[in-house]
Amino acid sequence: MTMTDPVADMLTRIRNALLRRKPWVAMPASNLKESIARVLRDEGYILDYSVAADGARRTLDIQLKYHDGRPVIDSLQRVSRPGRRVFVGRDELPTVIGGMGTAIISTSSGIMTGGAARRKGIGGEVLCKVQ
Repeated sequence: MTMTDPVADMLTRIRNALLRRKPWVAMPASNLKESIARVLRDEGYILDYSVAADGARRTLDIQLKYHDGRPVIDSLQRVSRPGRRVFVGRDELPTVIGGMGTAIISTSSGIMTGGAARRKGIGGEVLCKVQ
């Protein structure tokens, strides 16, 4: 069965696992999901991620991060959807909670944070916001 919005599915799986205080969450892997997981790891929102291959199927395993028993991620919000893409220029890149959160942007140079896109002077599609 095909999925219409795999990024929203990824974010929902992470949110649900955090609510249940799970140590990790597994989902079907794709290059886009791996890039988002890399940004989440580099920004300190998750501990780590790995990709396991079982024949032609690949699975993305994400180790969730907690601090004093509370999830490090308070909010995961999908911004751009298949029915309504949200593109921003380099001057319109969003800031999340005055810089306390992270916007994940899909640019021509790859998936990166809003801050990294701002430093490079490029815009792109706003995939999601993390707080």
